[in-house]
Amino acid sequence: MPKKRGALRLIKTLPITEARANLTTLVNRAKKRLDEYIITVNGRAAVVIMSADEYEGWKETNEILADKKLMKDIKQSEKEIAEGKWKDWEDVRKELGWK
Repeated sequence: MPKKRGALRLIKTLPITEARANLTTLVNRAKKRLDEYIITVNGRAAVVIMSADEYEGWKETNEILADKKLMKDIKQSEKEIAEGKWKDWEDVRKELGWK
């Protein structure tokens, strides 16, 4: 049974023979609806079909997660926000003399 993600997205596992027979449809659905397909060979997951935009998003997320300094800065920022140490954008603009 397919797993639903969001309102219209789904993740479905199917054998390579079925994927081959429906490749155009799978690609169109991945592109337009952001569906994802796990393709199996001999019952084992082999590849995934997903939209190029979704793939790029995964790559960017992994790059961020791999950047230790950036992750440290993000965590510090989240802590400061939780402690109320933040400024409204309009206040920052005034401090910088931007109108």
